[in-house]
Amino acid sequence: MNKFGFELAEKPYFYGSHYSSAASVLYFLVRVQPFSDLFRDLQGGKFDLPDRMFHSVGHSWLISSELSSSDVKELIPEFYYLPDMFINSQSFRFGEKQNGEIVNDVILPPWAKGDPRLFVMLHRQALESDYVTLHLPEWLDLIFGYKQRGPSSVTALNVFHPLTYEGNADLDEIDDDIRLEAMLAQIRSYGQTPIQLFCKPHVHPSVSRASLCLESVGAG
Repeated sequence: MNKFGFELAEKPYFYGSHYSSAASVLYFLVRVQPFSDLFRDLQGGKFDLPDRMFHSVGHSWLISSELSSSDVKELIPEFYYLPDMFINSQSFRFGEKQNGEIVNDVILPPWAKGDPRLFVMLHRQALESDYVTLHLPEWLDLIFGYKQRGPSSVTALNVFHPLTYEGNADLDEIDDDIRLEAMLAQIRSYGQTPIQLFCKPHVHPSVSRASLCLESVGAG
């Protein structure tokens, strides 16, 4: 029996979490008010365990991309304009990890040289790169396009909890207050899939091989 107690959750899905949610936004912005207080509200009045806090860009990337099938967070827009999100300017006591490391400022990749502003600047440059231009249609197909629903979403391993999709639950028909509140909590905090906008694959732009080679050399 699932915690919602209704047939919707019996539909198969690959991920119980979501790539975009209030919880993941608060995870990344925990060092910036008012998100710090909102994060604590979500966690029952306190910060999460130190090992589960956002403490390292590299570690969070590793968790989402390789180590955990239940963590599929996307980067939030603030990664491209808000260096303050990486600095514990409020001196919050996030605690000590199991390895003895104190969680404080976010550990940045070596190429950022410990400078949040440099990190944001380079991130923005990467966003405008030919590589991103070339692969952006793949993301659009997954999030807003033909791979969001139906057989193509299954093939692309892009199926999330049924409650995250518009139209899958009629809340007005739920007469059990406890069940309704559980569903609303899931919807509010743990992600909603956007409305599907496109039904055909996006056309990939033409990017010269020479340009991509130059970027590869620069990245090395």
